[in-house]
Amino acid sequence: MSETLQAARDGSILRLTLNRPERLNALNAELLDTLCAALAEAASDASTRTVVIAGAGRAFCAGQDLSEKGVSPGDDLGRQVEEHYAPLVLALRAIEKPVLARVHGVAAGAGANLAFACDLVVAARSATFVESFSRIGLLPDTGGTWMLPRLIGHARAMGVALLGTPFTAEQAYEWGAIWKVVDDADLDAECDALSRALASAPTKALGRIKRAMEASWENDVRTQLEIERDGQRALGRTDDFREGVRAFSEKRAPEFRGE
Repeated sequence: MSETLQAARDGSILRLTLNRPERLNALNAELLDTLCAALAEAASDASTRTVVIAGAGRAFCAGQDLSEKGVSPGDDLGRQVEEHYAPLVLALRAIEKPVLARVHGVAAGAGANLAFACDLVVAARSATFVESFSRIGLLPDTGGTWMLPRLIGHARAMGVALLGTPFTAEQAYEWGAIWKVVDDADLDAECDALSRALASAPTKALGRIKRAMEASWENDVRTQLEIERDGQRALGRTDDFREGVRAFSEKRAPEFRGE
């Protein structure tokens, strides 16, 4: 890790905290690359079963740090996307472990789309999302043009992208962009409970669910049924499936090991 990203372990939960609070956790190359590397490490670490991404200080993430070298007018912004943002989004979508975003304060621009790229988003009621790109003459990146229409529909995606109008956590929830909105005082407790539930779930099954859901956007029903067949074939041989069936028969809570 670096000073820009804090990592803390709580059993099988890995908590990654964006740590540039003086800049509202605005993203620079170091933070993006360190976060991407942490996800890659978590993906290959059997002891990690859930990842939580949060922001230090007053906000989740204010988006790209516009004071960083290489993002001024006239610079090749496509290179920034290709080298730093695209790998991060792909890492978030590829990791076969659940990733939870804990959002408070503002989630703006790339910060909003970083949250939306996670599997589940829990937001404080006072949180605000904004696709701020058009305000400075850019288009949504960090996967925003792919995720937004799928999460909230074409009309709303066009509205928030073209107008750059902020929307509340309540709106994000009503539109289907996030999993849950809770009172600010309950945010930590809710995220802790959810991350523990995910960490105690059958990890291999959760990974297959992620992979199948991701593929469904591009597949016809026949191809998707084949993915379901292959997934069930593999999961049916896991210890977690054996434990799940045994626990069901014995009328007790299962104790999954993620294997």
